[in-house]
Amino acid sequence: QVQLVESGGGLVQAGGSLRLSCAASGSTSVIRRIGWYRQAPGKQREAVAIIWRGGSTTYVDAVKGRFTISRDNAKNTVYLQMNSLKPEDTAVYYCYADRLITGVEYWGQGTQVTVSS
Repeated sequence: QVQLVESGGGLVQAGGSLRLSCAASGSTSVIRRIGWYRQAPGKQREAVAIIWRGGSTTYVDAVKGRFTISRDNAKNTVYLQMNSLKPEDTAVYYCYADRLITGVEYWGQGTQVTVSS
């Protein structure tokens, strides 16, 4: 089992920055990829940024150049640095991970990010 706990959400004005953190615990050695999804009201959950076991990263087009995902392996923590935030970034952000071989998915409880115009 893997447990994921997010922190760092909040309210920010457009153009501002926030950093989300996701602390992983449990069987972290079996994680294949870890990252962030978000879900805005009335919309489907979408992948925002993912970091793979080998270190490569992927981003949804809407955040490229503004968001950066990183990890601290010693702390088993993944970060999402969000700059130049826009009102359309408003959503609940969820930390996500999946497991090697089985693909079992793990989710955090979510953290609200609200960007005011």
